[in-house]
Amino acid sequence: MKVIHRTIVASAIALCMAPAVQAQELVVGFTRDADTLDPANHRNRETETIIRNIYDGILTRSSDMQIHPEIAESYTQVSPTVYDFTIRSGITFHDGSSLTVEDVKFTLDRVILEGGMGDGQTSPRGSLLGPVESVEIVDDSTIRITLSEPWPLLPAMLPHQQIVSQAHVEEVGSAGMATQAMGAGPFRLADWRRGDSVILERFDDYYGGATGIPEAGPACVERVIFQVIPESASRVAALLSGDVHIINELPPHSMNQVENSPNAQVMTVNGTRSFFLAMNNEGDIFDDVRVRQAVAHAIDRDLIIDRILGGTATKIDGIMSPDAFGKNPDLPEYEFNPERSRELLAEAGYPDGISVTLDTEGALRDTAEAIASLLTNAGITTQVQVGEGTLLTQKWRTQGGEKEGDMYLTSWGNSTLDPFDIFVPTHRTNDRGNSAGYSNPELDALLDEAGAELDRERRGELYQQAEALVNAEVPYVYLWVPQDIYGVSTRLSNWSPSPDSRINLHRACLD
Repeated sequence: MKVIHRTIVASAIALCMAPAVQAQELVVGFTRDADTLDPANHRNRETETIIRNIYDGILTRSSDMQIHPEIAESYTQVSPTVYDFTIRSGITFHDGSSLTVEDVKFTLDRVILEGGMGDGQTSPRGSLLGPVESVEIVDDSTIRITLSEPWPLLPAMLPHQQIVSQAHVEEVGSAGMATQAMGAGPFRLADWRRGDSVILERFDDYYGGATGIPEAGPACVERVIFQVIPESASRVAALLSGDVHIINELPPHSMNQVENSPNAQVMTVNGTRSFFLAMNNEGDIFDDVRVRQAVAHAIDRDLIIDRILGGTATKIDGIMSPDAFGKNPDLPEYEFNPERSRELLAEAGYPDGISVTLDTEGALRDTAEAIASLLTNAGITTQVQVGEGTLLTQKWRTQGGEKEGDMYLTSWGNSTLDPFDIFVPTHRTNDRGNSAGYSNPELDALLDEAGAELDRERRGELYQQAEALVNAEVPYVYLWVPQDIYGVSTRLSNWSPSPDSRINLHRACLD
């Protein structure tokens, strides 16, 4: 039996001074508004970033991606399919009620059960808990999670589930949860001005969060505002003027401008989002691996990383980040070679080349147009078609039915840096993120075996085999993993960016 106890911090870490008499207001210039404030009803990183400042989870991560007990004080792996979590006492929700094991069970049931959200709704976050079969209350301080099969990823996925109050959900209903947030995190909701800002205020009775990060106590600042500023130039201007203190998605071309400012600095962290070009393997053109290889050889990734991404990205030749567990470090590279692209097209029966359409969202237009130019130069005449994100997701990621597009420039996040939550959805037959429509029973078997394998070394070997297989079959052109780039006020202290894109402000202070 393996026991994992909460971390005892040995080193002293400077904590914030008490807030001044004048209210301190920390403003984040954020790219987009929340979709909802219901932790169980979204699949969006920006939404989760806001929610995580209102709600805490059973477990959490520090900015170095280490997992720490948060609402739990410890957990025990009883068997390959059973975990017990000891829930801390003395935690209160924002309305003053106590957080109990009943709330934890209710939260997880709301995610894993069909229709568990109420009003006939099933949570879109159920797949994040994989083979979780049941959640039981063992005693007043212990929750037991039982899996239908071994799944070593459970602790890494629990930080994505924030604990809600059963009484509050039953009072406001599923619809009310979208706007009436009430968690046990460091900030409580003060106001949500749709399309403009989410305003949070400090929860003075906050229990302190994860002891291993270390505990924060009540937050350092009195208010946090997530100010919605979609346009990059406006976010940068707001940072430089001192109107905001953190901005996400700082454009690479603005890095020097921020660094040269006396009021702000650049902070970067290796990201966890892989970018790739999906080719419709179900269509008449890209069902031939030679055509897919031709596309791969036509793209000068070094040029795009240098000219468009400002050198702030790392090339990948498989789906996973270089920092991910199970990454295959020996994958062959499809080097930039437009002549080889034309040869492969001719071998596939297209001596005069092909004409295709490349779908993407507006934020990736510049990158898509650069790719289209390179493809056209190699005999793959490409027209860029910009679409709205939700519609493109429906077009390319609807499970079942044949795909209608040619190519799709997109990405997939891997916040756990484990292959399970990026490799499986994007490559397993008919899975939810399989934009390419790729299907290979041999790969499916490898992914299934790896997902349940408890031996870490063997599990890593299986994923390396899987990545070598898809590198050869190239259902996608694997492009790069960019750094996450933030602009940060020089007044800000006790905060650093996290590879999983969280902006946790539990401990952040303004000098």
